[in-house]
Amino acid sequence: MLPHHLRNLAQVEAEVTLRVDGPITQRTVLDALEARYPMLRGTIRDHVTQIRRPYLRLFACQEDLSHDPPDTPLPEAVASGKEPLLIIGAIAGGRDCRAGGLRLYCSS
Repeated sequence: MLPHHLRNLAQVEAEVTLRVDGPITQRTVLDALEARYPMLRGTIRDHVTQIRRPYLRLFACQEDLSHDPPDTPLPEAVASGKEPLLIIGAIAGGRDCRAGGLRLYCSS
């Protein structure tokens, strides 16, 4: 699931399936996403530093992976496509932040 504004920008539904070559990491998944949807370049990560934008979070297998190094392998369930990598717009308040985001399914 992508946050609503990024879904609109990329003109996609909530779920996207990506083919990722090599190790399945945050970096390789986001590289594949930006290659397929160039209009998303700079929206999830800074153009120059490639650091995740502060109000976007990355979740997989019910864990917050936002502060993991970008080259750390993602869980096997994500790498195999059984579980999604969720990109979620962080919000303040009492609402479930997983209500809107991008579900990315990987296949190698």
